[in-house]
Amino acid sequence: MKQRDDQRPAVAAAILYDAEKDRAPRVTARGRGIVAEHIVELARKHHVPVQEDPALAEMLARLDIGEDIPPQLYLAVAEILAFIYRMNGKISEQNDR
Repeated sequence: MKQRDDQRPAVAAAILYDAEKDRAPRVTARGRGIVAEHIVELARKHHVPVQEDPALAEMLARLDIGEDIPPQLYLAVAEILAFIYRMNGKISEQNDR
């Protein structure tokens, strides 16, 4: 998500990936301005991790909703998914204690 000076997102995108169903992660939401703020607000409200990467958010926002991410973005998205999987693992470990 790209940030403006007032720390509100100028652009945001959401992705979804189900390894059992999807060929690649796909864009599930994208927007600019108020729509970007709403995407981030909903993600936080539902405890969905938010990763700030202005350049990637800008590229993802150019894709259509439901569109698979292109191979050129696989590495960047894989790094974010790995971060989220690690976070989820840590959260699960803490809840098990």
